[in-house]
Amino acid sequence: MDKRNESSNTDFTLLGLFPGMKHVNFLVSAILLIYTVALTINSILILLIWVDSHLHTPMYFLLSQLALMDMTLISSTVPKMTTDFFSGRRNISRVACGTQIFFFLTLGIAECLLITLMSYDRYVAICKPLRYVLIMSQKVCLQMAAISWAGGALTSLAHTAYAMHFPICGSREISHFLCEVMAILKLSCEDISAYEKAVLMTSTMVLLIPLYFILFSYALIFLAVLRMNSPEGRNKALATCSSHLTVVILYFGPALLVYMRPNSYHSPKLDQVLFILGAILTPMMNPLIYSLRNKDVVCALKKVLGCCLTSN
Repeated sequence: MDKRNESSNTDFTLLGLFPGMKHVNFLVSAILLIYTVALTINSILILLIWVDSHLHTPMYFLLSQLALMDMTLISSTVPKMTTDFFSGRRNISRVACGTQIFFFLTLGIAECLLITLMSYDRYVAICKPLRYVLIMSQKVCLQMAAISWAGGALTSLAHTAYAMHFPICGSREISHFLCEVMAILKLSCEDISAYEKAVLMTSTMVLLIPLYFILFSYALIFLAVLRMNSPEGRNKALATCSSHLTVVILYFGPALLVYMRPNSYHSPKLDQVLFILGAILTPMMNPLIYSLRNKDVVCALKKVLGCCLTSN
């Protein structure tokens, strides 16, 4: 009995999605639908890239890694959120909370690094097409994926371990639908100003510097595109780059607003909106952006569907 009481005293309480909002059940149902669509579309995209030999290229390998990250990222938040809503149980243990923070940060940072490396892939493909196969070898692609996953995991581990060591005073209610670092630190009774500076430094390293690198890469890409003589080649290059740039905006926009805003401008409702856009809506939009506007993916899908219908 004492152990159960001690456990409940160390648990956190997630207040959930927009506490006090009327008809929140419709929003939760919509998010559950988005989750189902995101898992389905990302799984199909990974399957197509794996099955179709025409998609065995560096760009599609990196895209398959992005799809895998999207699936894992949305799965780190939505199942827990919907289970809490429908069951009415909102407690989460300290270990489970730290685990959710670790996976959420790992995948968020890994996506940031991967999207940045994907811009380098586009730069080499358009600005150095004759050396593309040599530069973007299978070994380099595997290294890019490894750097993204490992960079996200190591950075996340440091932040999770440091954030979870702070003692909690008073209320253990988290005004969020997930365990999030800054929401947890608001409950701490110690001075967290040093850690806030560390968050700002990390945000600069994983958000601003990669964003500058992406913008610089695309400046060089657009200069190369303007020098192209073939309208067909120019349109194909712009179509591929526009898909990647849309993903950059979808990911970096909410992330910059969450982690680069001054504390005085933070509010629980706005933070939740930004997290829904970045961690729930974006994983569904990414594969749609890349597949609907990509003839290779559409052709691969038609081919697989044609084979299935023929076999039946």
